[in-house]
Amino acid sequence: MEESMEEEEGGSYEAMMDDQNHNNWEAAVDSFRSPPPPQPSIPVSAREPPGGQLLAVSVERKGPKEGLSMGPPPPPEANGVIMMLKSCDAAAAVAKVAPAPTPSSTININTSTSKFLMNVITIEDYKSTYWPKLDGAIDQLLTQSPGDYIPISYEQIYSCVYKCVCQQHSEQMYSDLIKKITNHLERVSKELQASPPDLYIERFNVALGQYMGALQSIVPLFIYMNKFYIETKLNRDLKDDLIKLFTEHVAEKHIYNLMPLLLEAQATPFQVTPSTMANIVKGLYTLRPEWVQMAPTLFSKFIPNILPPAVEAELSEYAAQDQKLQRELIQNGFLRGDQSRKRAGDELTYNSSSACASSRGYR
Repeated sequence: MEESMEEEEGGSYEAMMDDQNHNNWEAAVDSFRSPPPPQPSIPVSAREPPGGQLLAVSVERKGPKEGLSMGPPPPPEANGVIMMLKSCDAAAAVAKVAPAPTPSSTININTSTSKFLMNVITIEDYKSTYWPKLDGAIDQLLTQSPGDYIPISYEQIYSCVYKCVCQQHSEQMYSDLIKKITNHLERVSKELQASPPDLYIERFNVALGQYMGALQSIVPLFIYMNKFYIETKLNRDLKDDLIKLFTEHVAEKHIYNLMPLLLEAQATPFQVTPSTMANIVKGLYTLRPEWVQMAPTLFSKFIPNILPPAVEAELSEYAAQDQKLQRELIQNGFLRGDQSRKRAGDELTYNSSSACASSRGYR
């Protein structure tokens, strides 16, 4: 009887302790779930350092080896709040331990700026390294024949131009480019002056076509200089400047010798190929449109809207000019059109007669 009573008393005591522990657990959980009450204002000197409370709790909780009661287990960390508090306290402690930065440690040199300063291109570097590369490429472009392949690196040349512009060498580079092309055109002009009359037109056509073809490569290579120096500071365009150079150093010096030869070639059909004549006339019109006044009829054959519109009263004159041209063609032996028409008429007569004969035989 006594044993049963002792067991009941022991069980009631354990149940009571379990209820107390459970209540303590719920209270602790509720304290973590609910926002903490506002803390009273405490002087800064009396406040505990970060992590002081957690340190006190960890000191009070000794293991069973020290003979202290463990108490209720800590509640689970909800949404990582405890971990965040611990990490913040640790960061604050490290910040307190770390020494304050000295004024010398606050000086920071940008690596890109220092790298740029180390790669400064002086005027001596430009003259000895960068311009020789551009000079060689321009030589090859000016002397190439249409359709030829030039083994130069356009990317490397464009990179040289880009670096020189960024290093404020645009003015020097533009001056060198103009001087380079001017010297080339002066040599071309001297070669044309030494040409015989029967080769003059053809050689002028080659020089004009070669130069215009070179501009299609030279202008894009110097597009960065054109955009940030010529257009911005000079208010001009690189292509217009280079075309003007050919006009001044070649075309103007040879126009008065070239135009009589072109008119003579026009009076003699097929003395000069039509493609050569068209290229020269269109090129001269591009260089200087007012040169049309020297030979309006010649320019009107290759460029539309050069002459004024036709008038009904002048139709007879136009017909007389066409008849004159036909007589000149016949005198030079161009009878292919008449013979082809005669053959076409004979074939038409033969076909019609055979058709009639076949139709009669069919009936």
